[in-house]
Amino acid sequence: MASSSGTSSGSSFLQNSGSEEDLQQLMDQRKRKRMISNRESARRSRMRKQKHLDDLMGQVTNLRKENNQILTSMNVTTQHYLNVEAENSILRAQLSELSRRLESLNEIITVLDANNNCNGLVMDHNEPYSFNFAQNDIMLDGFNVTNSWNYLSANQPIMTANVLQY
Repeated sequence: MASSSGTSSGSSFLQNSGSEEDLQQLMDQRKRKRMISNRESARRSRMRKQKHLDDLMGQVTNLRKENNQILTSMNVTTQHYLNVEAENSILRAQLSELSRRLESLNEIITVLDANNNCNGLVMDHNEPYSFNFAQNDIMLDGFNVTNSWNYLSANQPIMTANVLQY
């Protein structure tokens, strides 16, 4: 019986040893599957990160392009603003010059009225006055008053007629 019990225990040992090997193989197989799964997961993660990085680089490119367009537009707008400011400054100077001319002409009319009143002449102010800015001639009722203009304005420079082209 001893032999039979020895055989029985030996066979039991072989079964245990076989089941331990099977268990070890099963654990190794699970471990390999887990490693493969982890590697695949890491690969997918790297791919997602790379795609995200590519998307961000695309955004950077688009934002830089948009930024350059905005800067170009801003430069054009600034240049346009400076041109308008310069033109506005010229127009203000022309307005000032024309206002001084008008004031001087009104003074001439006042002087002529005073001279004519002293001479017993009465001026009809319904008659049109003629001004030729290009030649600096002023006609008042057919009378050239350029000399009176020079007398009152003390030979101040007068802008030419091209200011009226606007």
